[in-house]
Amino acid sequence: MAEYFHVNEAQANLAPIPPGLPDEKAVYCADMLSTGFMGAEHANIPIGGTVAVFAQGPVGLMATAGAKLLGAARVIAVENVPKRQDLARRFGADEIVDFRKQDPVATILQLTGGEGVDSAIEALGSEATFSNCIRVTRPGGTISNVGYHGHGEVLPIPRLEWGVGMGDKTIRTGLCPGGAERMKRLMRLLLAGRIDPTPLTTHRFKFDQIEKAFRMMQTKEDGMLKPLITFA
Repeated sequence: MAEYFHVNEAQANLAPIPPGLPDEKAVYCADMLSTGFMGAEHANIPIGGTVAVFAQGPVGLMATAGAKLLGAARVIAVENVPKRQDLARRFGADEIVDFRKQDPVATILQLTGGEGVDSAIEALGSEATFSNCIRVTRPGGTISNVGYHGHGEVLPIPRLEWGVGMGDKTIRTGLCPGGAERMKRLMRLLLAGRIDPTPLTTHRFKFDQIEKAFRMMQTKEDGMLKPLITFA
């Protein structure tokens, strides 16, 4: 939040916001869109494929949208918060699995006729959801992890559902991709109307309220998804 900052390799990492694209949309390219779409891109989704996205926070919602853009015919979102469930449907989820009411693994396997999904995306950073992604992915499928696993020593892999090492299940991970070319592509999607991330903006603050915004973001008070902080 400094008045000035240095951008390393600026020519490669800065992209001008094109005319007609509001800042409040463009700002999502710097994190949520890029990270969520990476989750979908790394998931190796076949056209017409099935995808399960575990957790529908801002990144998970953009992974849901990205899966739909990449040609998934069936997107199953795992989420228990009603507002996030509604947003998941808005961004392309075909079915919602509420993990507080249903066993997500059993339900997803039932929805896919026992076969499992082609791709599963972990967007929470939880040991349980990571393991469940492996459990619901069919042999030969891909697990894409975008969640941040900041605690613990190991992430266990369920042995049998992994195919005892013979299930040909790929696990991919990644960090928010940046760069001028990617930002230009994401902004083209926004300008073309293929995606509108602004429903994620649930709260707005002026710059002198920034501490309150950060505190509410940490606690998710008042159902906050993403705050927009204006500097003017």
